[in-house]
Order: sequence, then structure tokens, then C-alpha cells
Amino acid sequence: MKKYIIFAVSFIFIFSLFQILSGIILTYTYTPDITEAWNMSANLSQETVMISNHNSFLLTLLIAFLSATAAYFIPKKLKNTNYHTK
Repeated sequence: MKKYIIFAVSFIFIFSLFQILSGIILTYTYTPDITEAWNMSANLSQETVMISNHNSFLLTLLIAFLSATAAYFIPKKLKNTNYHTK
């Protein structure tokens, strides 16, 4: 049970950390085109349409895979560290 708790907590922490870091990187690399946005604003309709982007799902899946992989190795690292301290 202790291994599961360590895995679950480390997975949640690392997944959240990767989500925050990817948001920071995406925000940092975003360059808005103000001129184009201003030119397009005259032709906008009053209706809002929500569009799904499937690439974001794949990115989230990749981040979840990296988080799970890192969370899998943390308990083993802690176990090896505790073994050497005894």
C-alpha cells in the first residue's frame, strides 16, 4: 500500500508539474499577430463556435506517459536510497 501511495502522489505531482511547464513553454513561444487580428475583427460574426483540436489530446497523452514513467522510477529510487542509509 505504501508503494501505491508514493506512486500516486508522485504521479499527480509530476503530471501537474509537466502541465504547468508545458503551459509556460507554450505561452512563452506564442507570438500574436495583432495586425491580422485587427483586420479580421471587422468580419467576425456574433456567434461563438467551439472547435476541438485533437493535437492537444496527443500532447496530454504524451505528458501523462512521461509522468507515469517518472512516477514509476521514483519509488525505486527512494527504495535504493533507504537501503543505503540503513
